[in-house]
Amino acid sequence: MDFQQIDTKEYQVYYNPESTTIDFTGELSLNGASEYDPIKDFLEQIADSEPPHLTLNLKELSFLNSSGISLITKFVIGLRKKPKIQLTVKGSVDVAWQSKSLKNLQKFLPNLELIVE
Repeated sequence: MDFQQIDTKEYQVYYNPESTTIDFTGELSLNGASEYDPIKDFLEQIADSEPPHLTLNLKELSFLNSSGISLITKFVIGLRKKPKIQLTVKGSVDVAWQSKSLKNLQKFLPNLELIVE
């Protein structure tokens, strides 16, 4: 799998298979779950390759609406069916929604490593 991305004017989602890191940048405020389907499919495709470690780097994602938070939460819940994948989620204390919302992900995947700095 080569370096892959979803690149729009408002947001970018990049996957680097060498570091098995998915970087989110910009502002994600799409209208409803169906508009998030390309990102959902992208994340599922990466998870289906079952890398032993996967990092979601959200530090540069300045805004994520409730539909986007739901997408990330469902992705994390789906990883319970892939116990070989160790998930790390990186966030920033400087982005208000991250310090409030990301800690909830550990409720759905207890072995998730959360780094908010």
